[in-house]
Amino acid sequence: MSISLRKANTRLPPEVNRVLYVRNLPFNITSEEMYDIFGKYGAIRQIRVGTNKDTRGTAFVVYEDIYDAKTAVDHLSGFNVANRYLIVLYYQPAKMNKKVDFKKKEEEITKLQEKYGVSTKDK
Repeated sequence: MSISLRKANTRLPPEVNRVLYVRNLPFNITSEEMYDIFGKYGAIRQIRVGTNKDTRGTAFVVYEDIYDAKTAVDHLSGFNVANRYLIVLYYQPAKMNKKVDFKKKEEEITKLQEKYGVSTKDK
């Protein structure tokens, strides 16, 4: 299918890229199983599976070709692996960084509130 996309010289939406962010993975999934699932859609450059408590159940999959990545997203979003439905998204660094920044800001505010004895519940 990806060959027909290339022949038609299809213009892809701006969010499409070679790096995929996969959520809702089983915690015990191995890299080999990830290669089996995602390798069906094209050559893979790299797979990173989350291992610590904050990143378990997530992974990054980097394809060699952008059209293969698009095909994988189209086919694997909602795919059932060990009774879990995968969420496959294009990696968007700007959105990822905003989430992290928001958490950091929230933690800073909490620390400052504790330091100065301010509570938002009083208001």
